[in-house]
Amino acid sequence: MTLPELPPTDHRPRPYEGPSYKDVMARRKQFLTPSLLTYYQRPLMIVEGAQQWVYDETGRRFLDCIGGIVTISVGHCHPDVVAAASRQMETLQHVTTLYLHPNIADYGEALASKLPRDLSVCYFVNSGSEANDLALLMARLYTGNYDVIALRNAYHGGNAPAMGLTAHSSWKYNSPQGFGVHHARNADPYRGPWGHDDPDAGVKYAEDIEDLIRTATPGQVAGFFAESIQGVGGTVVYPDGFLARAYETVRAAGGLCIADEVQSGFGRTGTHYWGFETQGVTPDIVTMAKGIGNGTPLAAVVTRPEIAQALADRIHFNTYGGNPVACAIGKEVLDVIDRENLQQNALEVGGALLDDLRGLMDKHPIIGDVRGLGLMIGVELVTDRKSKEPATDACAKIHERVKDLGCLIGKGGLSGNVLRIKPPMCITRDDAAFLIEALDVACGEVKP
Repeated sequence: MTLPELPPTDHRPRPYEGPSYKDVMARRKQFLTPSLLTYYQRPLMIVEGAQQWVYDETGRRFLDCIGGIVTISVGHCHPDVVAAASRQMETLQHVTTLYLHPNIADYGEALASKLPRDLSVCYFVNSGSEANDLALLMARLYTGNYDVIALRNAYHGGNAPAMGLTAHSSWKYNSPQGFGVHHARNADPYRGPWGHDDPDAGVKYAEDIEDLIRTATPGQVAGFFAESIQGVGGTVVYPDGFLARAYETVRAAGGLCIADEVQSGFGRTGTHYWGFETQGVTPDIVTMAKGIGNGTPLAAVVTRPEIAQALADRIHFNTYGGNPVACAIGKEVLDVIDRENLQQNALEVGGALLDDLRGLMDKHPIIGDVRGLGLMIGVELVTDRKSKEPATDACAKIHERVKDLGCLIGKGGLSGNVLRIKPPMCITRDDAAFLIEALDVACGEVKP
């Protein structure tokens, strides 16, 4: 069998002169927490990146189709982003929001301009977990209510409040978290009772939220959290009408609607800049992270002025939120997305990739479902299409084999049987064709 070859690139990695793989592994085991996860039987050591490519310590090149877990949006070490960071680093590395600085004002204005007009007030933090924690606090303060609705199979972060919103056992410790949070039925057209062939599927899934409010809460709620497309849970795309009906129900119970755009924002869906726009809704609060800074610790909560005012009764402060270097990077990321038409590229390359992946379904019965929008794609693997039994072991083997062939993808889903494809948005059609060839080889070699 002829194995696929990586598309050519002009980038030449620098010779690696750092500590050896063996030394790094030994010190990691000795000095870092054992809870840190690694991919692959022999974990990769990545030492350089350039656009859609990453390199290990030997100089071997890989096509990065998971983008630092959906974090690299415009490309590894994008020269314009690096330049913006360098200019600011040479001038002033840090100043808190206790003082004025032009970067945070410029960036706040630029970010707000990408959202519906009423969503105009930004609060900058460092991670998606922090953003969701803050959004939860805002919703409770503004409404005066406590109970919150989230979805099963959701992932919203790793701190205690965000872990409480999460409904995925792999990411939840046996510790106090989730007070006042109630999880509604997930609107999963593949595994749920109503599929895309049912025009009323979205409404039917949303009815569980109404029932949950009536039976598990006082009848009034603070808010409803939903990823616009579920990420860690396996790239679950809701049926049309789900969020519209869910938002209507929650608002009738006095709650705010919070869109978690940590993975689906910034043009990744291709058709829209924000994932919630694909459902035709406007949230009250939007949380965002990951691709917002192209790998920089940067996140944000954006909301309406009157909701933001709820925090003004006390002091709420984030030491690094609004850091001038992070804001310079965030502003440049917005500019690069527009200047290089990366949303359009996500639409075109992502659309071709989805078509080709669906073509692989005809050849490989292990592929039970292909879903996604733009460059946010999931491939669910099953041992049998009728029973839909998760092919968890096979997923791990395919994930490993694709790496051996030169391509890095993710995996997730409640049963660990979904291949996650979310590359930097600068990926080309030739790159996508290589990924398809690698998946074709791997799926052909691995049996359910």
